[in-house]
Amino acid sequence: MTKILLLSDTHSYIDEAILKHVKQADEVWHAGDIGDLKVTDTIKQLKPLRAVYGNIDDVKARIEFPENNRFMCEGVDVWITHIGGYPNRYDLRIREAIKKNPPKLFISGHSHILKVMQDKKLQLLHMNPGAAGKHGFQKVRTMLRFVIEGATIKDLEVIEFKK
Repeated sequence: MTKILLLSDTHSYIDEAILKHVKQADEVWHAGDIGDLKVTDTIKQLKPLRAVYGNIDDVKARIEFPENNRFMCEGVDVWITHIGGYPNRYDLRIREAIKKNPPKLFISGHSHILKVMQDKKLQLLHMNPGAAGKHGFQKVRTMLRFVIEGATIKDLEVIEFKK
């Protein structure tokens, strides 16, 4: 069993409220637009981190993190990218690859809008954790927490903070 904290679009912002949830996770996944690498450096001091760079991230972030991060977590094939789109509207950059070899869990950020949806056609679960940072139009900062046990994704929770 692996407890995951999923966040995105921190835009250089991290605080004790976020870190409280980091400490409760087994792993933290960041879906891009990190901003200042102090965010990921702080997380890495506490927990294992998997991340991708986003469109606002500089050369340092692009050297440290990939554009796409595909890996296995227990029995779940996971693909994280920053700009990925949504079921039936995947970004052109990944559209053919995801159709040819869909993961079980597809994660993107970028929109600052929290969404969790099934793609019944590709038989995958799509998650976008919204935005954990203070920069952007969102009124509520959000993250997701869930558990992977074997090949099962379960116990999904939305974490909300006032902006």
